[in-house]
Amino acid sequence: MRKLKFILSGGGTGGHIYPAIAIANELKTRFPDAEFLFVGAQDKMEMQKVPQSGYAIEGLWIAGLQRKLTLQNAMFPLKLVSSLLKSRKIIKKFKPDVVIGTGGFASGPLLQTANTLNIPTVIQEQNSYPGITNKLLSKKANAICVAYENLEQFFPKNKIVFTGNPVRQDILDIDSKRSEALSYFNLDENKKTLLVIGGSLGARRINQLIAKEIDFLRNNNLQIIWQCGNLYMADYKQFSEVENVQVVSFIDRMDLIYAAADFVISRAGASSVSELCLVGKPTIFIPSPNVAEDHQTKNAKAIVDKNGALLIKESELDEKFESVFNKLIHDENLQKSLSENMKKLAKPNATKDIVEQIVKLIK
Repeated sequence: MRKLKFILSGGGTGGHIYPAIAIANELKTRFPDAEFLFVGAQDKMEMQKVPQSGYAIEGLWIAGLQRKLTLQNAMFPLKLVSSLLKSRKIIKKFKPDVVIGTGGFASGPLLQTANTLNIPTVIQEQNSYPGITNKLLSKKANAICVAYENLEQFFPKNKIVFTGNPVRQDILDIDSKRSEALSYFNLDENKKTLLVIGGSLGARRINQLIAKEIDFLRNNNLQIIWQCGNLYMADYKQFSEVENVQVVSFIDRMDLIYAAADFVISRAGASSVSELCLVGKPTIFIPSPNVAEDHQTKNAKAIVDKNGALLIKESELDEKFESVFNKLIHDENLQKSLSENMKKLAKPNATKDIVEQIVKLIK
């Protein structure tokens, strides 16, 4: 059999990068001789994260449109033309069998170019409310793999496949890792553990909340692992000196931290939501209001409406956080029902199902 070639593009945040890496890893398992190339935005985090996972990456000079008049916006047409030309050059040289986009700025020009060159494309849409790039690309895409129901209003119905979001395979069996996890993070097995995750870039409002509520949380006999993000590490690292608090910028072993956690406070990015459904830990979502079309609130509500998690809006944190959190940690029946309902929404075979769609397109 000839050597297959795949180009993947996704970036800007971990929520677009890790699904692309998960898909590449699954394709590699099926086709060990295949060649892979990633395409990202040249100044974004994918330029570091993808090579760390063992894949080559090319960068495009591209960025999104800001919501106000800026120099960045004035440069956008130039960047777009530059990225379309470079995408054409990359595709012509690499000659992929299929091009896969998982969202982020670079996937727009790359998949658009693949479509014009009649190369099969697959879009993987993580969110319950699609961004403008994927809406535009969907018209020409061969398949659109989605993680939420009722997306027919945005995408052609005959192309939609309900697969769920790709997740790290190492979190599928966390129950067996609890003792390893407690020792890895140096945690006390007699205390409950609260995990705070603000997404790959960190979340300013969640960081402010935890700093303000640190005594309240510790008075509930909790130990805290607080992922604050690279941007905020300098502001919050001093809290690591507080007993039973660990502040980290990024967590590499998510499988172990999920295994150790008893409760979770999290943003509602699509990848985080999908992972939390698999691990089924009692969770309070605090969606970011600063994202396109408020998609994090919609992601969280899809779980909350099925009684799988709790939600507090940023604007309500001061008045509601302590009462909601108190109820969660002291009501074991609530914890159990949230956990059970959340696990019902998990899609553990998502990556394999997406790869099935890609395989169908190989000519």
